[in-house]
Order: sequence, then structure tokens, then C-alpha cells
Amino acid sequence: MFLQFFTSLRQAQIPVTLREYLTLMEALDAGVADRSVEDFYFLARAALVKDERNLDKFDKVFGATFNGAESLVDVVEKADIPAEWLKKLAEKYLSAEERAQIEALGWDKLMETLRQRLKEQKGRHQGGKKWIGTAGTSPFGAFGFNPEGVRIGQDENRNFKAVKVWDRREFKDLDGDVEIGVRNIKVALRRLRKFARTGASEELDLDATIRESANHGYLDVHLRPERRNAVKVLIFFDVGGSMDAYVAQVEELFSAARTEFKHMEYFYFHNCLYESVWKNNLRRYNERIQTWDVLHKYPHDYKVIFVGDASMSPYEVVVPGGSVEHVNQEAGAAWLQRVIQTYPRAIWLNPEQERYWHYSESNTLIRKLFDGRMYPLTLEGLESAMRELTR
Repeated sequence: MFLQFFTSLRQAQIPVTLREYLTLMEALDAGVADRSVEDFYFLARAALVKDERNLDKFDKVFGATFNGAESLVDVVEKADIPAEWLKKLAEKYLSAEERAQIEALGWDKLMETLRQRLKEQKGRHQGGKKWIGTAGTSPFGAFGFNPEGVRIGQDENRNFKAVKVWDRREFKDLDGDVEIGVRNIKVALRRLRKFARTGASEELDLDATIRESANHGYLDVHLRPERRNAVKVLIFFDVGGSMDAYVAQVEELFSAARTEFKHMEYFYFHNCLYESVWKNNLRRYNERIQTWDVLHKYPHDYKVIFVGDASMSPYEVVVPGGSVEHVNQEAGAAWLQRVIQTYPRAIWLNPEQERYWHYSESNTLIRKLFDGRMYPLTLEGLESAMRELTR
């Protein structure tokens, strides 16, 4: 497998030498990675990647080579599901009529049934409607169909129906240096401006210098603080899952916002806000920031913007434990309400076309929480959102 990893890196045009590969093997023999796939990832990246421009290629090759080596995490209880159970031999495709006949279990029964299946199941299953397996209509497994299920052993979305994802997923940070394709995004954001001169006096005050030099008969240089946009902005970005389709759009917004707002703080979340957020997607499992700490650190005069498609299971918004990735103690709605109560000026920007919003129950719930202050991520929507924030 390691030799395959090395050759795959070379095929991906990553300049990896044999000496670097041997160094990696020596480090493994010395126990540096401690048999952890995550530790091995960082060790291999440090040993084999010399240019940060190749990090994305490296991640793709690593994921393709070691996918499934250690991908399951505890959601309900500690349990090992053999990879053979989840082997993809076929996918389940159903007609609209067949899909309509499959009933959802509901949150409580779904979680209780999963616990029971983990205790009872002894082997691999395919094409059924009860056990953890593949290509069936069971609520548990991969490459099948169920209106509300737990996705296990599937590398990406197919039907966007999962209410829990068993696998550990990795997301990417937004690129803040994207070249803006539509300059009007910046123009729309400029509605949210309040200029002030604060900080150290570092900018030449030409008028005062001329005036005082004439009065005193000698060169009298005067400096003043730089004129900056005094508006303070707090942005929460939804990443991963269904938001992957809108990465380019959101990166343009992110890049423009970093240019326009000198006082801007941003955090990532997935689907709905819960008890913690993060700043770096590569370290989101290890470096979490408590949402309470964010609310206490940034005062109420910050303008708050959520960016996300608001498309998720309604359980994620209204049910404790309903998060697709972990067991949350409080419902997402509780955390959204705390943000709205702390920051009087808070809005939600949605990259999905507005005509599709009413198809999502979670979208309706979030719009209600924000008193209708959800705007499409279009130029017109941005202008309306900025007007709302300046009221």
C-alpha cells in the first residue's frame, strides 16, 4: 500500500523523491506515527510535500489510497463495523413510486433501531431493508435509499437524505485570495460602511502639514490615523455536504468581505450552529472554539452574517442529538436564537436559488428564527441584506 501511495503521488505530478520515501519509512519504523492514520497523514505530508501548492493534490491521493483505513467514529456507541459489510457491489435505484412507499422511522426510533442492529448483526448484507448494508432500503448503510437514514461507508452524498453520517469527513477552508469575477459583489458590500480614523497616527495629513508649516515658517509634518471602515462583522460559513456545490460563489464573497471589512472575524460550522465552531477545517476535530466563547468575546455592536444553504434534516435544527455528525446536547435552534439575541443585526445569506427554498423544511425553520431575514446570495440579495444590517 505504501509503495502504491508513493507511485500515485508521482503520477499526480507531486515531485516526491525516493530518498524522501525512504525517510518516511524510517520514521514509521521508529514509531513516529504511533499507528494512527491521522498521525501518519501529517507525517507523510511533512516528509513528502515541499511546496504548499501541492497540498491539495496530496490530500486527494492520500484519501484515495487510504480511504477506509480508519474512517468510522463513535456516534451512538463504540462499535466496529467490518469494511466487508460496506463493500459496494451495487447501488439501489428506485422509481418515484417505490421511494414513496418507504417510510421514515422518525428520530427516536431510528437511533434506537441502530443501537439494536449494532448488537444483533453478525455479517454483511446487501439489498435488504433491515440490516446495516449496501444497495437496499434499510435506514443504515450505503448506496441505497431511505427517506431518513444513517449514512455509513459512503464517500459522498447521493440523495441528501441522511440525518446522521457515521464516517469522519474532512472539509476545506475557503480561499480568501480568489480573484473576484464579479466586482459588483464588493460594491454591494460597501453599503455596510462607517468610516472613522482610529489607531496610531501613521498617514500623512497633507492639509495640516501645509497649514502648520506656513504658520511656523519651517516644515512641520503632521500625521493622522488611517481612515478605515469602522463596521465590525462576524461571519459564520457553512462548509461541506450540500455546500460543496456553492464553494466558488462563497469564496468570492469571502474574498470580497476580507477586502472591504477591516474588522472581520469568521468561523466555520456544518449545516447548523451548535456548541462549537472552528477556524481551520483541516484541524476541526482538534481545535474547536466554544460558541459561548465567541458570544462573550465579540460585543453586540458586531454585524452577524450566516452563509449557508439551510438544507439539512429538520432534526438538526429542532432536536437535541440531531446533528448529522455528532450528538449535540442542545438543538441547533437554541444556539441560533442565542446569536440573534446577542447581536440585534443578524442576517442569513443563502447561495441556493430562492425559488427552491420552500422545498426544504429546515430552510423554513431557519427563516422563521431569523424573522424572514434570509437573502439570496445575488447582487440584489446582497444589497437588501446590507440595507437590513445598516438599519
